[in-house]
Amino acid sequence: MTASIDDARLTFRLALGTGEILKGVRGVGLLRDRALGDAGDDLAQNWIARVIAQHRPEDGVLSEEAADDQSRLAKDRVWIIDPLDGTKEFAGGRQDWAVHIALVENGQPIQAAVALPDLGVVFSSEESKAVTGPLSRKIVVSRNRAPKVAQHIADSMGFELTPMGSAGAKAMHVLLGDADAYVHAGGQYEWDSAAPVGVAKAAGLHCSRLNGDPLSYNNKDTYMPDLLICRPELAEDIIGHAAAYLESHGSY
Repeated sequence: MTASIDDARLTFRLALGTGEILKGVRGVGLLRDRALGDAGDDLAQNWIARVIAQHRPEDGVLSEEAADDQSRLAKDRVWIIDPLDGTKEFAGGRQDWAVHIALVENGQPIQAAVALPDLGVVFSSEESKAVTGPLSRKIVVSRNRAPKVAQHIADSMGFELTPMGSAGAKAMHVLLGDADAYVHAGGQYEWDSAAPVGVAKAAGLHCSRLNGDPLSYNNKDTYMPDLLICRPELAEDIIGHAAAYLESHGSY
């Protein structure tokens, strides 16, 4: 382990640097659409892997863009990474894409950073605080596949749904107070939520499964069926409405 940079700073700089690389690739305008997304994924993954290999060679890694080396399961420390969350949004010129960097110990993120490069901001578990105050009465959901349970929750609470791209973008909009909750069902993987959950929990938000069960990372099976990130005062109501929907429909 390189002593010259601590975990918090390394996590932040990985997210910041990856965002700068991705903006540079897109900014020169030589690639478009799928080719641009693929290039962004590849370049970001390569740079992150090289940095971790140099600064934290003993740590495990789980990344969307690399083969799963399950030696990570025996490691105390594992980096869970999505170098480019929201590839379609990135390639399409939208702003709702993100970089996810999380360091996990004993199944929980101990350091996390989510970069929203087009907005020029990196949210970190060391410094971020959730906005409090009046409710926005909005729930952010997937732009591509909004779950029906989210519409049920919104209708039951008098809220409205706001579609958005990257999981990191959605979670950070809850942190910023632009939305009160992020509801997801239909499946994700650990790299989709590890960094957003790490930042959101450190900032004081509620993070769990939709049924209220705790989240755990660095599992052999990296699939995660559903997710709730919300203002803590809303968690009980949202979980209750989700349970009522599950009871009547059999699934989310």
